[in-house]
Amino acid sequence: MKTTTPATSLAQPVSYIAGEWVRCQELDAWNVDPNTGEPVHRTVTTSPTDLERALRHAQRAYDALDWADDDFRLMRAEALERAAANVEERLEEIARTDAITSGTAITATRKLAAFLPARIRGAADEARGIPRVTALAAGGRDVRLHRVPWGPAAILTPWNGPSFIPAAKVASAVASGCPVLLKPSEHAPASAQVIVECFVDAGLPEGALQLVHGTGDIGAALTGDRRVKVVSFTGGPGAGRAIARAAAEDFKVLQLELGGNNPVLVLDDADLDVTADGILTGMTNLNGQWCEGPGKVLAPHRLVQPLREALAERIARLRIGHSLDEESDIGPLANEPHYRNLLQRIEGLRGLGAEIDQPGELPGLAGFFLSPTIATGSDPERTTAELFGPVVSLHGVDSDEDALRAANAHPSGLDAYVFGTDTDRAIAIGARVASGEVRVNGAKLADLGDDSAQSFWGPSGIGGHGPAESVRVFCGDRVVGVDSPDLPL
Repeated sequence: MKTTTPATSLAQPVSYIAGEWVRCQELDAWNVDPNTGEPVHRTVTTSPTDLERALRHAQRAYDALDWADDDFRLMRAEALERAAANVEERLEEIARTDAITSGTAITATRKLAAFLPARIRGAADEARGIPRVTALAAGGRDVRLHRVPWGPAAILTPWNGPSFIPAAKVASAVASGCPVLLKPSEHAPASAQVIVECFVDAGLPEGALQLVHGTGDIGAALTGDRRVKVVSFTGGPGAGRAIARAAAEDFKVLQLELGGNNPVLVLDDADLDVTADGILTGMTNLNGQWCEGPGKVLAPHRLVQPLREALAERIARLRIGHSLDEESDIGPLANEPHYRNLLQRIEGLRGLGAEIDQPGELPGLAGFFLSPTIATGSDPERTTAELFGPVVSLHGVDSDEDALRAANAHPSGLDAYVFGTDTDRAIAIGARVASGEVRVNGAKLADLGDDSAQSFWGPSGIGGHGPAESVRVFCGDRVVGVDSPDLPL
């Protein structure tokens, strides 16, 4: 494939605090283009003084809320509609920024960006439809259930979904009424910057959204602050555990999506082409930097080698190149630390006895490129770490029960896959896998259904995602009513 190097440039990130854009402190490091390793902007952080100002402003905004007023719902819904329109006008800019910050091919980031306006408009519908005050049946007494926003919410977003995750979470939090303190990953702040500009230009209510930047110390300061009542985080299990420990001090509401090594159960009646196509799609979505992507493939022994060959043949046909090149099927990994970590994980699989296939042809660029990789034959009991890249491990099993046992022995808790031609049987087996979502015969990015509410099981986190779940995360119930001396207790 012809190697191209489109020009890349990104604006220096700034904070948005108390209704104004604020210059950040520059660190002695650079955010780089993952295609070339060339700098695109300085790594930045919000100063401690500005962070404190943001926290105070969020608390003041919450204290001033009149969440039971009809105007509360309508003003937020209208602002979200305007934000969706702003995003629509900047879809190409968002797709391009995502391609630079995450390494995902622009043909894919365009498709993902196209979902954003609908997701934000869905939050506008949430704002209109959340029943703020509901009368309860109480034997003729006046008892009312109030749906109340918990308070200031810290939303910490990752580098692999640099525009979609901030937009979706901010939209739901704004619809619910929680003042938002958004901190994107230090590896991908530029996409979140564009999203926040779209929301700010829509005329959000005072204090509804603020943007801060920085590394883990800023995230720790937010999650440890008692003024923050909700923490919504998507990222790795190490950071998730640290957040959970900090949140335990004052029992904050948590939404933690932490990922896992998602199992793939290949049944003995699986169609080889459907299976290979599905696994390839899953392992290359977002360059494999997808928390719901396939990880540990468990197949009958007789299908292991044919599946290995089918995957290798498909990988060899992929066009690996610059993420802004319209011809690229897959781009580089998002950043150097993740690239180095994934190389170590692959060597770890080799150390567990795996044979490594990397048939993809890499471009002549100095970025963080990796051929999609098949690791065959490692011990499945010891192959447990999330790979989070275009890598799968392939293992032979004796039976469906053996596959289920291996899948559930170290459950990802987030996602799983089943491939088989007997759909009823595949769904029945999938229902026994300890994961919040199980996909049969496919691996698309979109949720399985419009109302698909996916819980995070076990090590994959706390809570879940989906529009209804977002309302539960950011709102709590408060019952207020007339008591009665006639009650029996």
